[in-house]
Amino acid sequence: MEDTYIDSLDPEKLLQCPYDKNHQIRACRFPYHLIKCRKNHPDVANKLATCPFNARHQVPRAEISHHISSCDDKSCIEQDVVNQTRNLGQETLAESTWQCPPCDEDWDKDLWEQTSTPFVWGTANFCGNNSPASNIVMEHKSNLASGMRVPKSLPYVLPWKNNGNAQ
Repeated sequence: MEDTYIDSLDPEKLLQCPYDKNHQIRACRFPYHLIKCRKNHPDVANKLATCPFNARHQVPRAEISHHISSCDDKSCIEQDVVNQTRNLGQETLAESTWQCPPCDEDWDKDLWEQTSTPFVWGTANFCGNNSPASNIVMEHKSNLASGMRVPKSLPYVLPWKNNGNAQ
């Protein structure tokens, strides 16, 4: 079915549908029509094979090997492969000049210098003595409606709280 070869320069060219000979489809709509018509005509679709070089080529299964050897799109793809392999040997990747920006952070040092108490949910947290806000008490603010409160315990027992060992 070489008749389905698409002239890519003319999107208005009418092409015959391989599934229904009464369908004349504009070249620009042909790929979409093929998908739709393939679903509507599964009996014909089973008798046709898709060209590996151009999915718009629907060829009877018995003729697919002949089509593959003579497909016009095969030469374009083969030329692309030749060009890629030729360029692969000639191309040298430019070395990156990117450098990691200097980092003044030392997380290990910050961890040892940290004097504030750890965060515990539901308790008042006092800022450390080195903090400029050392006299401010940060308390938990509840967004619950008045008359409601946060539960005093979790709905499950924590394994380290239930082992009976005093710490």
